[in-house]
Amino acid sequence: MYSTTDFRKGLKIELENKPYEIVEFLHFKPGKGGAMVRTKLKSILTGRVVDHTFRSGEKVGRPDMGTKEMQYLYRDGEDLVFMDLESYEQVHVASNKAGGKDGYVKEGDTIKVLLYRGDFVDMDLAASVVLKVVETEPGIQGDRVSNATKPARLETGLAVNVPLFINTGDRIKVDTRSGEYISRV
Repeated sequence: MYSTTDFRKGLKIELENKPYEIVEFLHFKPGKGGAMVRTKLKSILTGRVVDHTFRSGEKVGRPDMGTKEMQYLYRDGEDLVFMDLESYEQVHVASNKAGGKDGYVKEGDTIKVLLYRGDFVDMDLAASVVLKVVETEPGIQGDRVSNATKPARLETGLAVNVPLFINTGDRIKVDTRSGEYISRV
């Protein structure tokens, strides 16, 4: 159990049998009565942000969460197939549970997976990944100076806007948080 004195940004708590992550919190004391803690909580299952106020010293549950190293094997229709590196068991995960992060993983990548009560919840990715461009318009000599961009499709199926000088076959670094082009590798 956590007390409100343990609250910090990023702490994962369980409220009404659902896991939440604390996005913001503020201790305050109204004119009369005891101190309170006003929080913004992000649901780990749905991504929705809710406001909740706790009385000072109130206890909340600790969610049954853990991380596990898994290897991404392949896409099977709408499912992503991962292999547990300890038991070699294959786990099928609906691609909508990945929250759009499936475009940043290649077959064979090892990823930290967040589990809640043994079920897949989220993937913990690096801040940037290197991916190969498989389709884009050809680059033109002299386009290195302008800030103009063009669409490119990467090996995972992800679409990213890249500078005009990037060609098919180039390897680029992409930010996994914003989905933006960083540099050519």
